[in-house]
Amino acid sequence: MTTIPKNTAAPSSLDLVMVLARTLWGEARGEDRRGREMVANVVMNRVNLDLGRDGKPDWWGEGVVAVCLMPWQFSCWLPNDANRKKLMAVTEADPVFRECVEIARQATAGNLPDRTGGATHYLNIPLVLKTGGKLPRWATDASKRAAAHGGHTFFRVI
Repeated sequence: MTTIPKNTAAPSSLDLVMVLARTLWGEARGEDRRGREMVANVVMNRVNLDLGRDGKPDWWGEGVVAVCLMPWQFSCWLPNDANRKKLMAVTEADPVFRECVEIARQATAGNLPDRTGGATHYLNIPLVLKTGGKLPRWATDASKRAAAHGGHTFFRVI
């Protein structure tokens, strides 16, 4: 099983792929391939966006690993999330995870077209409402909606 590198380390390309693949699997394994690709687009849009155009680290992290593992950004990585143990244990014997690895390789190589219109956030609105959660302010602003697919709505928040 691949260990998850710390944000302070300079991870190898395999680590980048595996962290992103686990993020896709943890966040979107119930979606179809396009839905998983769109979640990868959000991660890569964050990686490629330099807030303030200042070259300084952004609040959501710098690089694939930091963006994926930044606390409170992708719920599957939260220590108490039920998905955390599952995503740490999944292997390429799982066909959906194999596909997530393939998508992650494409994304980290710069070969995955952005299907989200530059989205930096996404949310499963019906699930949030069904579980009694409250939508973040950015999710209620229709002008920030960039795309929708499957259970996710994608937003250009920045």
